Amino acid sequence: MGGIPYEWCHSPFEARHLVTGDAVAQITATNPDLLKGVKDGALLLTETQYAALPENLAGLVTITNGIINAPALIILFLLTLLLIRGTQESAFVNMIIVFIKVAIVLLFIFLGWSFVNPANHDPYFIPAGTPGHEGVFKHGWGGVLGGAAIVFFAFIGFDAVSTAAQEAKNPKRDMPIGILGSLVVCTILYILFGHVLTGIAHYEEFKTQGKEASVAYAIQTYMTGYGWLATAVTVAILAGFSSVILVMLMGQSRIFYTMSNDGLIPAAFGEVHPKYKTPYKANWILFVLVGAFAAFVPGSVAGDLTSFGTLFAFVLVSAGVWIMRVKAPNVERPFRTPAAPVVATLGVLVCSGMIIALDAQTLKVAFIWMAVGLLVYFLYGRSHSKLRQK
Repeated sequence: MGGIPYEWCHSPFEARHLVTGDAVAQITATNPDLLKGVKDGALLLTETQYAALPENLAGLVTITNGIINAPALIILFLLTLLLIRGTQESAFVNMIIVFIKVAIVLLFIFLGWSFVNPANHDPYFIPAGTPGHEGVFKHGWGGVLGGAAIVFFAFIGFDAVSTAAQEAKNPKRDMPIGILGSLVVCTILYILFGHVLTGIAHYEEFKTQGKEASVAYAIQTYMTGYGWLATAVTVAILAGFSSVILVMLMGQSRIFYTMSNDGLIPAAFGEVHPKYKTPYKANWILFVLVGAFAAFVPGSVAGDLTSFGTLFAFVLVSAGVWIMRVKAPNVERPFRTPAAPVVATLGVLVCSGMIIALDAQTLKVAFIWMAVGLLVYFLYGRSHSKLRQK
């Protein structure tokens, strides 16, 4: 999206702090560490770096505020049209996207392994007392838990597969294989990718020089002759985001469809397209709701809120599995969770720990959002529930 102006690719709550011309030399003279961030004669500052500048130098920085994230809206619109068109078409496109991104991820791991510098992994965990990493969830094993909580939204697509169980030919066999198999493979790829990336470049560089394009930065800076790989990784990242959005929109529309049939939300969410037999109204409503977030909420905030929602849902599901096993032991279960008490307890504890590791602002906004959901339930769902009416 390099050809699109900054303000049309970012939310109104984001701003770019750009230094150009002679101002670069003046600002870097006061802080030589900033020289690492100079690229093509320009310097991009983070919010923290800008706030630390003296008043006379802060005036040399050009600040550009975002207006709307137009590319995100365009991607959402195209994916919504694809989902309305049909499940088979969506699955085919998703298969192509997944093939491209997995191939490029494997290529990066294979080619990047020889560029790993062991010194970048020493120490392997961020030690206590590191500037900018104060707090129990910012270093050591606590930092691992905090980092896992932030990126946990990357695992949201696996549970979404279960929402399309009605459309599987043999859900008893296909669901466990699809969810557990992809979970194992992707977790291994995540670990290998992270190991190689932080081995090629020190993690501290990603906060100032790499930022959102950390992978491309690491390749261009430390993997001489592999500029083409940086472009390929950028394509893979865009493809990865698109495939996750596609799966989540499909899953959420099916959840709305089921909730509508149960009477918990208005019937419009369950209306099926006369030709394509997909819940098209739910898809359009999702486009409006998700589009508002994508266009006007910073990506980091939306990502943290998504992680909270996913973790909280996993806590409820883990607890629900154990409760159902006790309360309704004779219910037919095509797939039985092995060692349910142990697995369910670990699920609740680990996911709850990651929720606690999220920052206070994210938790505050998330609980407000949950309160809105509870209002919908008590003002509409509770009185219209078909199960309650029985």
